[in-house]
Amino acid sequence: MAKQIPFNAILEKSKQYEKEMTRFLRDMIAIPSESSDEKRVVHRIKEEMEKVGFDKVEIDPMGNVLGYIGHGPRLVAMDAHIDTVGIGNIKNWNFDPYEGMETDELIGGRGASDQEGGMASMVYAGKIIKDLGLEDEYTLLVTGTVQEEDCDGLCWQYIIEQSGIRPEFVVSTEPTDCQIYRGQRGRMEIRVEVQGVSCHGSAPERGDNAIFKMAPVLTELEQLSHKLGDDEFLGKGTLTVSEIFFTSPSRCAVADSCAVSIDRRLTWGETWEGALEEIRALPAVKKAAAVVSMYNYERPSWTGLV
Repeated sequence: MAKQIPFNAILEKSKQYEKEMTRFLRDMIAIPSESSDEKRVVHRIKEEMEKVGFDKVEIDPMGNVLGYIGHGPRLVAMDAHIDTVGIGNIKNWNFDPYEGMETDELIGGRGASDQEGGMASMVYAGKIIKDLGLEDEYTLLVTGTVQEEDCDGLCWQYIIEQSGIRPEFVVSTEPTDCQIYRGQRGRMEIRVEVQGVSCHGSAPERGDNAIFKMAPVLTELEQLSHKLGDDEFLGKGTLTVSEIFFTSPSRCAVADSCAVSIDRRLTWGETWEGALEEIRALPAVKKAAAVVSMYNYERPSWTGLV
């Protein structure tokens, strides 16, 4: 029989470690850790896990940091990706995103909620489990995973398929306003590319402007986004154009290619094959002879693993 959980004792311990958790979180925030550049923050997390008494801590070949509490036969995991996006325009920040900010109730900074706050909470949850002897028949695996912002899912694909680690379940500490989320929509990154023919900008009729050819494609993509499937539990599928690219010999020439990136979220009943075919079937896509494909992620991790 599982042990009765001493919630009041856990709460007292969490208050006891508030200063240590705060310092640890602010240390992580202070380390720039964009995708494929997480080495320093990974080693900082490893240091904290070892300090608070994790039974085993290791960094796998991809660069994920894995910390274990307990030695029971039943493995459960809690995860936080510890890479962040960039800071964008620094003028949009009210404070230095790496120095961070702190009040009696809030800690702010790049990665504070997504997901280094979750990382700090998990590490000290592990310490509290050790302090109170709550391991029972379980082993808790705490993972600080990499490259999620670039290619979410890649880190756990590696952990399961290459490392052979298969927890009974995984709790993600993505920020959910302290609500329990039981699932999420699927995600695709799609590229739509149109080719044209360049010529001098003073005689555009001699070329084939790829940007002009892309314009009706964008209109139809927006229209498609309002017609996607819906699900009572997961919600509506979505589509948004997130990036646009072009090539042209100069500012006084007709563009000879244009491409867009699409962030596509799949709800229940949708498939990646169907999502591609929906776009390929658009009249403007056919007219422009646009190529519709999924991105292939090949960026090495911070350890050099591809």
